[in-house]
Amino acid sequence: MRVVIQRTQSASVKIDGKTNGEIGKGLLILLGIEPSDTQEDVLWLVKKAAMLRIFDDDEGVMNKSVIDINGDVMVVSQFTLMASYKKGNRPSYIRAAGPEIAIPLYDYFCSEMEKTIEKPVKTGVFGANMQVELLNDGPVTICMDSKRKE
Repeated sequence: MRVVIQRTQSASVKIDGKTNGEIGKGLLILLGIEPSDTQEDVLWLVKKAAMLRIFDDDEGVMNKSVIDINGDVMVVSQFTLMASYKKGNRPSYIRAAGPEIAIPLYDYFCSEMEKTIEKPVKTGVFGANMQVELLNDGPVTICMDSKRKE
């Protein structure tokens, strides 16, 4: 399971021109799921993302988490995070989980994040063509992979 975490001043996701969700200061999390992912992968990434100290404290040092600042979180599914680009120039998405695996894990990720941050999480719609806008604050962007706990 992979995530791209972006610190935002604001973010939104639109589907067919209609806003499906929007947040202010917080995290936009793009989530990629592969067939071997489990609920344990979800729990590890949710905890890491929610506790990630990438927001400034009073001295301007990145020392606070999204929980500490009572920030918002938006989670958007993105199968392209699982792209394989080893051969040729056209990415392969064979490593991305199909909907029968990915949708339950995506929903579980969102529900566990809500429990962890103790507020609603905004989302996209799994499988939809979405337009995601964000004002990346910093910019601060962190990539994590539950199979490579670096």
